[in-house]
Amino acid sequence: MNALIHSGLALAALGFGVMAGIYFTFSTFVMKALVVIPAERGVAAMQSINEVIVASPFLPLFFATSLAGVGIAGWSLTRWGEPGAWALVVGGLVYVVGMFVTTVAFNVPLNDALAALDPSSLEAASFWPDYVHRWTRWNHVRTLASALASGLFIAALTRS
Repeated sequence: MNALIHSGLALAALGFGVMAGIYFTFSTFVMKALVVIPAERGVAAMQSINEVIVASPFLPLFFATSLAGVGIAGWSLTRWGEPGAWALVVGGLVYVVGMFVTTVAFNVPLNDALAALDPSSLEAASFWPDYVHRWTRWNHVRTLASALASGLFIAALTRS
């Protein structure tokens, strides 16, 4: 494996790891902190987080790592017999399905529904517990998929 490809794989593994860390943070304490405060404040805080995150470096990293996962998995299929190729294919697919698809199919629609609510409304107060439960459950999937993909890419790098 040449140095450019090795560096690209290392950057992808690092990016997957950073994403796992972001999701881990939400799963282990951010959502727990938001759920113990009054619903109005929790809803308003999460709405603010959802607005800020799309204007932060998170979004470029989200899309860049997703493209890397797809691209590297596809590239690795053409090198199936080489050491670590299976780990790159599986890692890329786990990342794209477990992180990207889960985000688009579950977390973003929940965020959109939350964004449409007035934090001080009864509707927001009744939606909030279900939102936190469902959003966090899918966030656990994103956390595990990102961490597993990072580990698989690291394993592939050690085999090359």
